Amino acid sequence: MRLDLRINREEGAALGALAGLVLVCGAAALFALGGRGGAAEENAQRRDALARLEAAQKRAGGQGDRAVAPEAAFLAAPTAALAGAQLQAYVTRLVAAQHAALTSSNAPPPMGKEAADAVQLQATFDMELSALQALLYELEAGTPYVFVEAFSLQPLDGARRGGSQPLLRVALNLRAHWRRTAS
Repeated sequence: MRLDLRINREEGAALGALAGLVLVCGAAALFALGGRGGAAEENAQRRDALARLEAAQKRAGGQGDRAVAPEAAFLAAPTAALAGAQLQAYVTRLVAAQHAALTSSNAPPPMGKEAADAVQLQATFDMELSALQALLYELEAGTPYVFVEAFSLQPLDGARRGGSQPLLRVALNLRAHWRRTAS
């Protein structure tokens, strides 16, 4: 009995397709293992960085998970009313720096759980959009930390200053934290 090892055209094509499939699956497996190794290496680097940061925080006398804001982040005043006046003066300076004027402001007493360490201000003013963007950036990035709790604006009909942008009526509800100081 003789073994016939000749392959016809259909069997050759099927065998070639099978070899190609095995090659593609092997390459995909190698690629996946390589990606997993890269991810594991990146994860190890991030864990090392986190461990170094935690060690540095402990050496510096860190307070655990509690973040501590700098003193400049708070309004410093003996009473909430004086802290509210400081907040109003700060916002007035920022608005004036944008060549606008505060049309009204109101400092309602804080309510709820933040009543002991927060002051609020409701301010209304007219300004152009570009000036408003600069004002909001200064409020967000500057110190003391001021939080915009509510924001509304409406265009003033036909009102334009020297620039090409229409004037907007802007109303902001702001909140800032204060620390009690000695009188």
